[in-house]
Amino acid sequence: METFKYQIEIDAPAEKVWDVLWNEKTYPQWTYFFSPDSQIVTDWQVGGKTYFTDSSKKNGMVSTIDKMEENKYIIFKHLGEMTDGVEDTESEKIKVWSGSKEAYYLEESNGKVLLKATVDSHENYKEMFDNGFMKGLEIVKKLSES
Repeated sequence: METFKYQIEIDAPAEKVWDVLWNEKTYPQWTYFFSPDSQIVTDWQVGGKTYFTDSSKKNGMVSTIDKMEENKYIIFKHLGEMTDGVEDTESEKIKVWSGSKEAYYLEESNGKVLLKATVDSHENYKEMFDNGFMKGLEIVKKLSES
């Protein structure tokens, strides 16, 4: 497992960038390059349930918020998959990557934010993450600065 890292400078306050990242209207816009109908369903509680799903909300990843300080950082821990509404956190194919993390850090200085994203994954997914994050973070920047 490797950790892929991405960052972008955004001319907007951290509160605005945070809202663009996690607002139910803007989240699908910047995550489009990972999955055209991405949704996030969460209780926003550390240790609670978070699902990264398609529009049916029945297929995707089962995760939890490992650590969070609003407008500063959030770290998700991925636990498994959901297929047709059934969660799998125990199978052998899941155990290979279960516990991997995805994190977002907002470092604010002089009214600008340096947004850093990291994701743990296998090398064979690097191209997908590179494409998704490079294009997606540009959308976050555009939406945050408008």
